[in-house]
Amino acid sequence: MIMRTYAAFLALTLMPAAAWAASAPCSAVDAPRDAAHPTHNQQLLIPSGGVGMNALLFAAAGAGPHPTVILMHGLPGNERNLDLAQAIRRCGWDVLTFTYRGAWGSPDDFSIANAMEDTKAALDFARSPEAARLGIDPRHVVLAGHSMGGATAFMTAAGSSGLDGLILLDAWNIAGGTSKGAISRDEMVRGFDDFGNSLHGATPETIADEVIAKRTQWDLPANAHRLAKLPVLT
Repeated sequence: MIMRTYAAFLALTLMPAAAWAASAPCSAVDAPRDAAHPTHNQQLLIPSGGVGMNALLFAAAGAGPHPTVILMHGLPGNERNLDLAQAIRRCGWDVLTFTYRGAWGSPDDFSIANAMEDTKAALDFARSPEAARLGIDPRHVVLAGHSMGGATAFMTAAGSSGLDGLILLDAWNIAGGTSKGAISRDEMVRGFDDFGNSLHGATPETIADEVIAKRTQWDLPANAHRLAKLPVLT
C-alpha cells in the first residue's frame, strides 16, 4: 500500500510539468551533478502573522524556474515525509517545507487556525518575487500535506486558484466524528498525547476545544465541491 501511494504521489506531481520531466527524469538515485546549478537546500523564514516561520527549500538541479510542491507536516510534526521531498526533487521539482507558528521552534503560539493561515502564507510566499529569485515558478505549485497538513492543504486549496494540484496523504478530516458527538472531548484529549515540547502555547485541551468549535468550518467532505476543478490525489 505504501509503495502504491508513493508511486501515485510522484505520478500526480509530474503531470503538470511534462516539460521539466523530459530534462529531469525521475530516478531512485540522484542524476549526475549539475555543476552550474546543483541541488541544494536553502534555509528560509516565511512571514506569517508578523513572525518568520522556519522553512527549508529543497531546490532541484537546473537553472529553473522549477515547479514546486509545498509540503505540510501533521500534528505535531514528528513525521515530516522528507523522503518524499528528496524523491520529488529528483524529478525536477522544488519542495518547500516549513513548520507552523509555535511548532518546532517557529515563533508565536500554535493553533490549528494559525496553521491554516500559515499554509496560505506559504502559498503566498511561493508566488512572491523573493521566491521567484530562488528559482520557484509561481505558475506551477502543488499543495501536499500529511494528516493535519492534509487538512490545511485542503482548506487552502479550496480558497485559492491557479494551483496545479492537491495531494492528501491520510488527510485528517478535523470535523470527522465530532459534529454529532461521536467522539467526546475527553477522547480527543487522550488522542493528543504526543506533543512533547514540539508545540508552544498549545495543549491537548486547547486543541480539542478548537476542533469542537471549528468542526463545521473544517469539515473536508462538506467543502469538497470547492475542489471540483482541481486534480486531487488521496
